[in-house]
Amino acid sequence: MKIEGKITTQHRDAGYVAAALAPDNLRSMETVAMGDRVVTTITGTQLRSVIASMDDYLMNLAVAEDACSLHRGKTNR
Repeated sequence: MKIEGKITTQHRDAGYVAAALAPDNLRSMETVAMGDRVVTTITGTQLRSVIASMDDYLMNLAVAEDACSLHRGKTNR
C-alpha cells in the first residue's frame, strides 16, 4: 500500500524556504515552491515512517523559516 502525505505552507520567501529544505529531503520527499507556497509531498509504504518523516520535516521547516526571516531582517537594514 502506498501512503502519501502533502504539507502546504505559505511563506513570504517561498523559494528560499524550499531551497533551504532541499538538502534535508529524503528520497521519499519532494519539496517545491509554488508562488508564495512551499509544497512538500512525502510517500512511503508504512504509516509510521511517513508520520515520522512529516514530523522531521516540520522541524526542518521551522528552522528554514527562521533562517530566512533572519536573513530578511539583515538585508532590510
